[in-house]
Amino acid sequence: MDWTLAQATFPLSLIFFFPGLLAALLGTWQMKVGARASMALAGFLFGGGMIVGSIGIATHQLWLLYLGYGFLAGCGVGIAYTPPIQALIEWFPDRKGLASGLTIGGFGSGAIILNPLFTYLSNKFQKLPEFVGTLDSVKTITRNGRLFVESPTDGLREVVLANASDLSKLQTTLVEGFYYVGTGNTGAAAALAICGVMYTGLMLCSAFTMKKPLPGYKPVGLETNHQETQTSNNNVHFRDVMKTPQYWFLATTFGCLATGGIGVFSVAKPMMMEVFGTAMPSVVTASFASGFVLLLSAGNLIGRIAWAVLSDKIGRRKTFLIFTFGSIPLYLILPSLVSAVIGHSSLACLYGFIGCSVLSISIMGGCYSLMPAYEADLFGTKYVGPIHGRFLLATCASALAGPSMILALRHRSEMIAIRGLLEKISPEKFQEIFGVDMIHAAELIQAKTITINKLMKMVPEGVQDPSPFIYDSTMYAMAGLMTVAAASHIWVKKVDATYFERSNKERKI
Repeated sequence: MDWTLAQATFPLSLIFFFPGLLAALLGTWQMKVGARASMALAGFLFGGGMIVGSIGIATHQLWLLYLGYGFLAGCGVGIAYTPPIQALIEWFPDRKGLASGLTIGGFGSGAIILNPLFTYLSNKFQKLPEFVGTLDSVKTITRNGRLFVESPTDGLREVVLANASDLSKLQTTLVEGFYYVGTGNTGAAAALAICGVMYTGLMLCSAFTMKKPLPGYKPVGLETNHQETQTSNNNVHFRDVMKTPQYWFLATTFGCLATGGIGVFSVAKPMMMEVFGTAMPSVVTASFASGFVLLLSAGNLIGRIAWAVLSDKIGRRKTFLIFTFGSIPLYLILPSLVSAVIGHSSLACLYGFIGCSVLSISIMGGCYSLMPAYEADLFGTKYVGPIHGRFLLATCASALAGPSMILALRHRSEMIAIRGLLEKISPEKFQEIFGVDMIHAAELIQAKTITINKLMKMVPEGVQDPSPFIYDSTMYAMAGLMTVAAASHIWVKKVDATYFERSNKERKI
């Protein structure tokens, strides 16, 4: 019962879904108990969620993985996300963009540390699967779309055929042939458990050392004039923020920008291998794909800080105009770069694809880092924590829509490609490889016995591999989302004074 790509990437959707929900629901509670108590609870939830998730992997219980490294860890992220933002904006009221950028930049830098650490731990604890034999030396039996061999001691045992394309995605020295299903260990469970313990300790240490400035604090050299005092009083209460049109237009913009970045991030490594692995196997290896993920993480981190610094100089609105209108051509050009790489084996176009992807992720990172400062500009700094929690509701939809959209479009393109390849294979060849007639192809596809990689070994010479193009429709869909973001952001204007907290008091009087 293999986990599909959609099932395996769903925890990331949950990790992004629950922060928005928890940050919105617990904003008032966090203001009452304080930042330290919130962060301590978040540490136990996040680290404990990783440990529970590791048990789910070890026992092959998908629901435990979702409960741990999904629900619990996502709740931990949601509770930990806004208190540091509120604190740092209060410490640096004259550098709100940089303050929120540094805070959320810390959040984005985690992948740079975790990815190589997790890879190291996984490799340390992994165990290679048991080799059965080569394609020519093993006779298989097909039942319900799955492959079996007759074992002298255990009777029928299920096997999986791994060809060179499959093995190129793994950082191992395995050879082509059949392997027993259920043998071997990726080391992921042990790696996740160790990281869970480590993160719990780090988050608790951070929780008990964090401080907020005293009331009335202002940085040295910051002079307060009448206009600044007046602006500081223009606060929209967090209970009223969703009544303003600015909330809905900016939340739509935020959601669309986040959907594109989260979607690309969730499938980054398999996308790199599927799109370019076959065309340039000597360049695009498993380690190359891992490096691509690290570059995306670096782009995410750099974008959170660099765009924040820029926004302090040119303003949040102009920066978001760059985000929205600049993202459209970024996604539109990606399919053309893929075609150039496949058609001409162009390294320049490959690195162009990587560069555009990193830039698009930097925009997502910048969007996350600038949102608290943008919210402070529009609604005041007094309630920026709980207000940002309400804006994170937009990421709830993004977390589900981004990966789901990419995987749904990818699956549709993959099925079209498989059907096209099956039409080019002779029934005799199909019978020879899989041991059944072609009318049973649907069962083999459902059991993942048939893949594009395996069919490419059977088609006549000269047939083009469709794998590099299965993400094209996704990129065009993302460009459409960026167009919606651009249109929505145009309507983000200054908040009407009737929504300000002091105006509400005056109306009551």
